[in-house]
Parts: sequence; structure tokens; C-alpha cells
Amino acid sequence: MRGQRQVYDYLDQQGIKYDYYEHPEAPTIEIASQFYRGEGTVLCKNLFFRNHKGNKHYLVIMDARHNMDIHDIEHKLHQGKLSFASPERMLKYLGVYPGSVSLFTLINDVNHEVILFVDKKLLEAEKVSFHPNDNTASLVIGCDDMIKFIKSVGNQYEFMDLY
Repeated sequence: MRGQRQVYDYLDQQGIKYDYYEHPEAPTIEIASQFYRGEGTVLCKNLFFRNHKGNKHYLVIMDARHNMDIHDIEHKLHQGKLSFASPERMLKYLGVYPGSVSLFTLINDVNHEVILFVDKKLLEAEKVSFHPNDNTASLVIGCDDMIKFIKSVGNQYEFMDLY
């Protein structure tokens, strides 16, 4: 199976069931949408930001069908001026390169430095889809299992209205 082995090990340890799908490289939502298996599943957009000082990092997860510009996200999160984190920061904090960020990258944040913001509307989904920290595959999990993962991984998190 494609993706980081520790993702599968962690999901198995937590009793989180998943459906696995391989596909060509999909580093953007536009490309991932071409391979999306949508029956009852929400394809998630995962954005990694840093604050202006560079001392705080944020993972923002929302339904991929919705677009928000960075100023809207700044306004919603109340964390000051934000910018997209560099590939170097992404590798340091999440253990992946651009195009492979997902909820599951939080298992690589062993010091729990990344703050997670999840759009509340995802809680209404039956299932959600994320890369297994590699953009050549996707995993589909139930919404309840997404919540279970979030609570188990140990990062600070908040469910909020993003749009």
C-alpha cells in the first residue's frame, strides 16, 4: 500500500477502519477531484499555515468544494496574519512535502506543535477522504473515526464554522 506505513499502523492501533484507493499523483485538489470516489464521501482540502512570526503552525481542513482566500481564513481563525508554510516547515512539522498534507500528517508532529482547525460542516459528512501522507493514494474513513483520530493524536484542535 502507498503512503507512510505509520499511518496504517496508527489507524489499525486505534481501530479505525478505512477504504484504500490508489490513483495517479494528485498534489492539488483539482487533480485529486478527478480520482475522487464521491458516494457519501467528502473530499477534504488540507492547508498548512504559519503565523507572521513563524512560531505557530496551523492545519486547516475543510470540504474541498469550498474556496476561501487566506484573508478569509485569517479572519475566521483569529490568529493574526497567516501565510502558507514553506516546504521545509512542512517537512519539519508534518513529515511530508507539498501535495501530501492531510489530517494524518499529525502523527508526524510528535511534539504536538501544529494546531488543527476543522470546519464544523465536515461533522455532517458520512465519510471523509484524506491522503495517507502520500498523494498517490486516498483513504476514506467515517466521520466518527475522523473525530476519534483527532482526539487520539494529541494536537490542540477546534471545530469551527469556516464558511
